[in-house]
Amino acid sequence: MATTLDKVEVVTVGVGWTGGIIAAELAKKGVKVVGLERGKERTTEDFQHIHDEYRYAIRYELMQDLSRETITFRNHRDDRALPMRQLGSFLLGEGLGGAGIHWNGQTWRFLPYDLEIKSMTEKKYGANKLGSDYNIQDWGITYDELEPYFYKFEQTAGISGEENEFSAPRNNPYPNPPMKETPITKRFKDAAKTLKLSPFHMPSGNMSQTYKNPDGQTIAQCQYCGFCERFGCEYGAKSSPIVTVIPTAKQTGNFELRTHANVTEVIYDGNKATGVKYIDLQTGEEFIQPADIVVLTSYVMNNSRLLLNSGIGRPYDPESRTGVIGRNYCYQILPGATAFFEDEKFNTYMGAGSLGATVDNYNGDNFDHSNVNFIHGGSISTTQTGQRPINNNTVPNDIPNWGQQFKSESIKYYHRNLSIGAQGASLPHRNNYLSLDPDYKDIFGDPLLRLTYDFTEQDRNLHSYLTEKCVEIGKEMGADRVEPREISDHYSIVPYQTTHNTGGVIMGGDPETSAVNNYLQMWDVDNLFVVGASAFAHNGGYNPTGTVGALAYRAADGISKYIENKGQLVKANQSSEHV
Repeated sequence: MATTLDKVEVVTVGVGWTGGIIAAELAKKGVKVVGLERGKERTTEDFQHIHDEYRYAIRYELMQDLSRETITFRNHRDDRALPMRQLGSFLLGEGLGGAGIHWNGQTWRFLPYDLEIKSMTEKKYGANKLGSDYNIQDWGITYDELEPYFYKFEQTAGISGEENEFSAPRNNPYPNPPMKETPITKRFKDAAKTLKLSPFHMPSGNMSQTYKNPDGQTIAQCQYCGFCERFGCEYGAKSSPIVTVIPTAKQTGNFELRTHANVTEVIYDGNKATGVKYIDLQTGEEFIQPADIVVLTSYVMNNSRLLLNSGIGRPYDPESRTGVIGRNYCYQILPGATAFFEDEKFNTYMGAGSLGATVDNYNGDNFDHSNVNFIHGGSISTTQTGQRPINNNTVPNDIPNWGQQFKSESIKYYHRNLSIGAQGASLPHRNNYLSLDPDYKDIFGDPLLRLTYDFTEQDRNLHSYLTEKCVEIGKEMGADRVEPREISDHYSIVPYQTTHNTGGVIMGGDPETSAVNNYLQMWDVDNLFVVGASAFAHNGGYNPTGTVGALAYRAADGISKYIENKGQLVKANQSSEHV
């Protein structure tokens, strides 16, 4: 029997970047917020020990325990999905701070083209550029509306960067100057300039200098130790929720954090969300937390799963293309090339998660797509994130990946290879979606989330185009050998790619094709907000975190208005159709 607790004003499900932003912004205004986090609490002090690649990068200390809850996967909807037993293609985080603890810190703004992709594509290339199987749609918001929220997130996170002519326009400079130039980033930039491209330093959540944000939180200067992705920062030099928004929320006295609180259901009376049900993972007790406003701020997968398991919203049906929950799941493609050097060595063991150089000439609609068989594009970068010894054994393709030759060649090329990689946009296809699995359940008896996903013709064409551009840059950098990256026949959930999953509870201007409006408020449950990359109508050519942060600040604004207007929030009224 669940114990019903005293009602609160706002409850958030998950306390990472989005949950922390919502809590901080509302608590500063005097709103009482309870944050439910199913993992344990973490602070900077928890990471002040020897760098342990095996513990964090191989054994996934900061990630979700798949023996308790996982997802099932299939390429096609006619296949039977099977459980993901080991983390691979993407890493589902767990614990206070979420993926904001173990991210690299690469922080971008999606382009104006991304937010109005359907309208802009049709205007320039016509209505049938991709074909009818793609669910391309506008996001229900313009870049000008979202721009102040991008900057607010950058101020909070202390982003280090520099402007460039092809990125989204800015009304203010970055809060911090860019990170250090290195021989690797300089070589990439010099090659790009020779090819008439426009290189710039990657925007970074690793601090180029000690920084105090507008809330008074101090983030230390980066030490370039090379242990960012999959690791927490022991210096407090990588911007994360545990050094920014969560301390801000706590200091107000209006925020209560409950860890080890696994939410299993959003309680819904057919009109309003009345609260959530959760299990205390330490005691096994079940609780009901009533609330005036419920905010889902967990990861992409869990936002969709909670709504589906709670019977909220219309599940997406790929056959009829009706319904909205689970719709437009997108990922990313990773075109690129590896450049091998015979006589030159680089200090690749040094670096930071966002130390890199980028060109945006082939991103969004920054180039003419009239004579290519795809839309959008991707950012192309070389990054110096720190090649740790266990997980970095790059050798040319004609070398076997085992045995004595592999060992000797991996030692030889450890300092003699550079990656030129692209993050390619992922566009929604009718057959790529999220749903509940009919067969498999978690440890509490609730259905697992099922992922149905495969690469599309758009993916393959864009991959080929961007890989060719990466090869050109690698050759211009003076490599003795440049090997292009291939795309597999089908998407596999086994090898790591990126943790840039998006969609499932998408935003838009039409309730028929979107689940939330541009404040991330559900169309049909007005006191329920769903915040995160689950709102993306497609995935762009960048890391999603900067856009997630902007949307979280926008949602916090919407929740404040909802409270001030006593339960009324004006909703956008735009039409959204397929390309």
